[in-house]
Amino acid sequence: MKIGCVREIKNNEFRVGLTPDNVRVYTAAGHEVLIERGAGVGSGFADVDYVAAGAHMVDDAANVWRSCEMMVKVKEPLPEEFPLFHDGLILYTYLHLAADRRQMDALLAGKVKAVAYETLTEADGSLPLLAPMSQIAGRLSLQEGAKYLESTFGGEGVLLAGVPGTPKANVVIIGGGTVGTNAAKIAVGMGANVTVLDISLKRLEQLDDLFGGRVQTLVSTDVNIERAVLDADLVIGAVLIPGGSTPKLFKKAYLKEMRPGAVFVDVAIDQGGCGETSRVTTHDDPIFIEDGIVHYCVGNMPGAVARTSAIALTNATLRYGLEIADKGLEQAIKENPAIASGVNTYDGNVTCRNLADSFEGCTYIEIETLV
Repeated sequence: MKIGCVREIKNNEFRVGLTPDNVRVYTAAGHEVLIERGAGVGSGFADVDYVAAGAHMVDDAANVWRSCEMMVKVKEPLPEEFPLFHDGLILYTYLHLAADRRQMDALLAGKVKAVAYETLTEADGSLPLLAPMSQIAGRLSLQEGAKYLESTFGGEGVLLAGVPGTPKANVVIIGGGTVGTNAAKIAVGMGANVTVLDISLKRLEQLDDLFGGRVQTLVSTDVNIERAVLDADLVIGAVLIPGGSTPKLFKKAYLKEMRPGAVFVDVAIDQGGCGETSRVTTHDDPIFIEDGIVHYCVGNMPGAVARTSAIALTNATLRYGLEIADKGLEQAIKENPAIASGVNTYDGNVTCRNLADSFEGCTYIEIETLV
């Protein structure tokens, strides 16, 4: 199979979908790999490294798109890339379609076979291709939140750990999954007071054991969220509905009652965000202030630590990508339910139930009936 990888064009996105080590694996298996020149530079991988690994370097991204059978990316294609879709193309990347009807319609019109990292689910319910970026985003959320609590950015001027004789900051994390857990690890390590809310009592028990009682755990209800955030210095939105739109749990009404200069980091912004006041921001313009609350809603947070992110992501995606390349997508779907769960669009059909439920009039078709 011809595997393609192009330079990411999303704002300040420095990650790359394939590392030179990945190329070696694909070429050793008999596949041809086409890499756009400069695709890996932002992650610290030079063109010569790809050549040494057996890749064919291509000057123009459009030629990679047109020539490849499977495109391996990091982030969703942008509108300027939509005309490069072609019938039968396998697109293997993060898609986050529930927040992007225009992209979904383009994939359907182009009859693209789109496999989304964020919905690929193993039998145990784990999300192996989302997990590494969730780990990074969760840890980054505290790093960024701590920065924007600084007075120079409009924050309330609070140090998370405080110092002797001053109060510690209160960190509230809405969602106890991978993002929330990693956010809590950093928050606890930085010495803050930490509260985690989740709808699952079982998950709250696990978090209580994990942190040895050092975090306050609460059942995620509107009442508990409101009580917690009104006393918060930093709120982390870490809610996930795989493939679907994120519920708006952080209400606009809370803002005027919160501490002026408190910070809200919405890690769920890729799926539409869990805050009623959230809107996507970029790394070069990451924050806005509404009703006195600093909002950080960058849609590709892990892109800020591109090398770590690229290696972590491709460590996870390589296995499934190689299976698709070796067997063809259709056979891989038949043999591996996890890969089947990652398919969001196929030959003009929506094949992810949560995605279909996100849009009125959108029909879900089981992928198994199409292959």
